[in-house]
Amino acid sequence: MQGSVGSPSPSEHETVGAYALGILDDAEATAFESHLVGCEWCAQQLDELAGMEPMLAALADLPGTGTPAIGESLSARPSPRLVDKLVDEVSERRAQKRRRSFFLVAAAAALIVGGPLTVLAASGGDGGSTGVQAGSTKSAAVTTKAAFDALPTKVTATDDATKVSATVAMLEKGWGTEVGVELKNVTGPEKCSLIAVGKDGKRETVSSWSVPEWGYGIPGATTEQAKNPLYVMGGAAFKANEIDHFEVMTFGGKKLVEIDA
Repeated sequence: MQGSVGSPSPSEHETVGAYALGILDDAEATAFESHLVGCEWCAQQLDELAGMEPMLAALADLPGTGTPAIGESLSARPSPRLVDKLVDEVSERRAQKRRRSFFLVAAAAALIVGGPLTVLAASGGDGGSTGVQAGSTKSAAVTTKAAFDALPTKVTATDDATKVSATVAMLEKGWGTEVGVELKNVTGPEKCSLIAVGKDGKRETVSSWSVPEWGYGIPGATTEQAKNPLYVMGGAAFKANEIDHFEVMTFGGKKLVEIDA
């Protein structure tokens, strides 16, 4: 018997479907099992075709199939055409399942690696998280701060009235400008946006986020999450030289701080 995994010849491996259906007689089944010991290809096919008997049983109730019901003699075997059809159907369903799994993994990877917006506090989360979740969030927060730190152009401003401080970092890209902001001394609960204002007066939302009740970057704060600043990454369609300034605005229309570009 062959032990290779290459493409088999039909004469050697054509009984795998019939064996999976349980329609071989004793002599045929014994001969196939002897072959199966040394054939990885057939073993793999047999694993993929597991569960064929329930499908065959379900087809038994359909008119005109001629398929024996469970418990009947296997001497009235399904035709070779029906066996081939069942084998092909199960193989296709297995392939579709594998493709769906691949697409789900790919989509998840795209969200993790190439998401358009990252909003995280340097403290590593909003508190209350423990175990793996907390560790993962903290790692992501460190990565967000590192992305902000890597942007070469940085401008800082503090509003005299609100006392909110923000540093905007920029890097021009082919698609526009990558933008990051470090936000300090902002209290919540509040919802905010970073707005890029072009030299032509046009306005574009770079990113938006929520500020929890304890706030971010609060001087003298007693908790880690309130003490650390918030880092937000986003992007603008403007080229860097097209931006006049940035504004941190609440959803209610209040300007917290303005930063020159």
